[in-house]
Order: sequence, then C-alpha cells, then structure tokens
Amino acid sequence: MSPALKRLRDAAIVGALLAVPFFVLKANMRSPESQNAMDRWIVRVSSPIQMAAAIVARGVSDVWGDYVYLVDVKRDNARLEYDNARLREQLHALEQAQVENRQLRRLLQLKDSTSGEAVSAQVVAKDFTEFFRVTRIVLDKGARDVRPHMPVVAPDGVVGEVLHVGAAGDTVDVRLAVDAAFGVDVEDERTHARGFVRGTGDPTRYACKVEMVDSRDEVELGDLLVTSGKGRWFPRGIPVARVTKVIKRELGRDQDVDAVPTVDFSRLDTVLVLLTTFGEEALPALPASNQPMAGPRGRP
Repeated sequence: MSPALKRLRDAAIVGALLAVPFFVLKANMRSPESQNAMDRWIVRVSSPIQMAAAIVARGVSDVWGDYVYLVDVKRDNARLEYDNARLREQLHALEQAQVENRQLRRLLQLKDSTSGEAVSAQVVAKDFTEFFRVTRIVLDKGARDVRPHMPVVAPDGVVGEVLHVGAAGDTVDVRLAVDAAFGVDVEDERTHARGFVRGTGDPTRYACKVEMVDSRDEVELGDLLVTSGKGRWFPRGIPVARVTKVIKRELGRDQDVDAVPTVDFSRLDTVLVLLTTFGEEALPALPASNQPMAGPRGRP
C-alpha cells in the first residue's frame, strides 16, 4: 500500500472514531419524540455497549476503592497493633512496679516491726537442683557488720541464715531454712506448743521436720509455726513453716510432725539481714569450718 493510501486510511479511521461518539452522544441527547430513524438505530446499537462499559467501569471503580480501603485498613491495623503492644508493655511495667512497691512496703513494715538494726538486700543469684528447687541464694551486697549465722528474713517469714560473706564484702551467701544444716526453735502460734524446725535438705521439694514436739502438745494440720525467740537468735513471732502432717505417738515419745516453709524461695527477691536484733553477744562464734553449730539453737 502506497503512503498516500495509508494516510487516507488513517484519516478515515480517525474520522470514524470521532464521528461515532458524536452521533451516539447526539442521538442520546435527543428526546425520544424528536429522534429520527438513524438516532433510534444508533441508540439501540450503542445501549448494550454503554451498559457493558458502565458495568466494567463500576467494577474497576469498586476494585480500586476496595484496594485503597484495604490498604488504609492494613495501615490502621499495623498502627493499632503497635499501639496495643506499647500499651501492653506499659501496663506490664506498671504491674511490675506495683508488685515491687507492694514488696518494698511489706519489707519496710517488717523492718519497722523488728527491733534492732537490719539491712535490706536484693537476691541476685540462686542455686538450683535438677528438680528446680532453690538450695542457696546470693544477696547483692554485704555490710561491715554482716557476718555468718546472722538471721535472714522476708515479709513471708524466715529465709535462713548468712552462710558466709564474700571476700570483697559485696555479696552474701544465705543458707535456706530447708537446708538440713539449718534449725530454729519455734512454737505453735495457736497453742504455743514448742518444737524445733529443721530443714530436710530434700532435693525434690521444700520440706521441714518439726522435732521435739511432746506427745501431750496439741498440734494440728495447717498450724502456723513461728519463731519462739529462745536463744536470742531470731526475734519472736516470725513465721517459719506450716504443719502438713501430724502423727501422734504414745505418751513419752515425740510426735512426728512435717511442715513446709512459709517463704517461697523460688520467688524471693528482697530480704532483710538482721544485724543487731538481740545484741552481738547472742550470735554464735564462727567455727573454723564455717558451718553452723550442730546442736539446736536456743533450746533451754
């Protein structure tokens, strides 16, 4: 095809493309009464095309609107998730602060109610058995007057005793009340029956034996055992353990009594070391082996 014919063809196509919309628009703009045969034919032919085009355009518009809407929703969801995570973190921090404040208030109340000088300390390390039972704790700081065998207490009760102080004086090892080498004189808070609580050293659970409970003394399950104050080691009235088993014996024989400590050593965070509760002369001398005295403390 020659260039002249190509130009003529292109011009005809362009003219037709321009003429078709013109005649379609012209026919649709006329009222039905004023339409001629050509207008009615154009309307009849173009109506399906217009309807199809409108449906396609509406569909494209809906898809585009949904896409834009979903993009906005996704962005809003991401922002809300971030805000929720930040608020949850703040709530957790506030709950932790509330728990710490409650513990500090209880510790302060204990310090105020305990005669003599005491120093507070944080638990910075714990030794565990393979059964996840705490066997020993380490405190974050020592003091010039802290030395072995000094009592260690918490708001829930007796924790144990100072085992030894680090060479630099910045840490303190504590022997727990469930250790087999630990013992303290106690009395039943309800009946004032006397006994001696000694740790069992059981690696699977926290447990104590209550020794020297006379067969005539009244001791029942659930009774709270508190320090008796005998021996001038622990002050009187600090919780030690709660009775879990009582086996009565015949007259003249001690009862078989088991107990569990009132302190949850796995959750222990803050303690008090009693420095001068009953005077320095009340504390036993430190043996060369750095072990506590073998006999019951404070038993008359």
